[in-house]
Amino acid sequence: MSISLNTDFLKGHVSDADIQAFAPMVEKAHKDLHHKTGAGNDFVGWVDLPSRTPDALITELTALAKEVQAHSEAIISIGIGGSYLGIRSTLEFLGGEPRLPVYYAGHNMSSVDMSRIIRLIETTNVTVVVISKSGTTTEPALAFRLVDAAMKQKYNGAELKKRIICVTDAKKGALRQIVDKEGYRSYMIPDDVGGRFSILTPVGLVPLALAGVDIRAFVDGFRAGEKEYANADLSKNICYRYAAIRNVLYKQGKCIEMMASFYPNVQYVTEWWKQLYGESEGKGGKGIFPASTILSTDLHSMGQLMQDGMRNIFETFVMINTVAANVIVPVQAEDTDKFNCVAGKELDWVNKQAYKATADAHFEGGVPNMCITLDKADAFHIGQLYYFFEKGVGISGYVLGVNPFDQPGVEAYKKKMFVLLGKK
Repeated sequence: MSISLNTDFLKGHVSDADIQAFAPMVEKAHKDLHHKTGAGNDFVGWVDLPSRTPDALITELTALAKEVQAHSEAIISIGIGGSYLGIRSTLEFLGGEPRLPVYYAGHNMSSVDMSRIIRLIETTNVTVVVISKSGTTTEPALAFRLVDAAMKQKYNGAELKKRIICVTDAKKGALRQIVDKEGYRSYMIPDDVGGRFSILTPVGLVPLALAGVDIRAFVDGFRAGEKEYANADLSKNICYRYAAIRNVLYKQGKCIEMMASFYPNVQYVTEWWKQLYGESEGKGGKGIFPASTILSTDLHSMGQLMQDGMRNIFETFVMINTVAANVIVPVQAEDTDKFNCVAGKELDWVNKQAYKATADAHFEGGVPNMCITLDKADAFHIGQLYYFFEKGVGISGYVLGVNPFDQPGVEAYKKKMFVLLGKK
């Protein structure tokens, strides 16, 4: 398997019997997901989306990427939540220099950030991808209003039309109206896939393709996940075991899950995961609070709390077996820092020992933890990991007794803000 789950540091907290006690609920959740009989069943199109994603779309977007890369120096991606985090987390995870750098807008309302985007348009040949199902979400709508105006100051006619791509609803919404009026190129967001599950739709595929990501390998990773995590048997499905373990620990009062990694390129993956799990499970006074740390950096800020603080936390580590760069620790003649003990070793080997020490120390300090390990950091593995977490939250949410596919609480602040803005 290209992704594995280690549960050694759950001993004394979670037993096989504890996990198996959830088997009937997990099996029901599995059936509800696959037969579309559970709460929120209108939004479970992501379950079989990998196998339904046509190769023709991959071919089309690969060709589009070559076209855009020939006339642009940068991408501006406008979106918030699921229309932002998955894109950024994928590019950050893959690292290196993308074929085209991606600049983000519409995920905040900072005038400083927006002024930088406008200056970028003035000085650089760009292509804009605006992503919004409705076209009326405040942050991306205002960002696109500003960006669209700046683009029209610089480009016109056919040149403008080829530089603005809209990812939106097929038939309705404000952004669809703009597409129809201006003639901008567009791609469809499926009706049965919610925003936080949308990274495999054109929401993610379009900007990732333009940036130069191997979207064929990315889709193949999702397809591998769909196949790998389709078995309702807890003993054969690590994704479902992860979901069950979370619920076992939650029943014990472990109401915070700290996702931690010793790899900085995982930071935005954890940000994507926080939205997926927080928005899916936090309802009706229930839900595990998703938090994250990047280690060993945060061991010098959060380490004390993790080791000795309130014992309402469990940890999930994300580790990577094989890294892209090897750095060897040199010998120092004087051995002033006393680290000749690791001279000749790869720095990643030292990093992995730091993980082992941390997991063991936190376990001894009363923090149960598990570890998800990927073989390598490439497009295939991040695709499979995304599906692992999507399937996991679908199962976990149903077991918890909530609808994992709505987000009624998100609307509360919007209504109050619209009143303050005078928006009809």
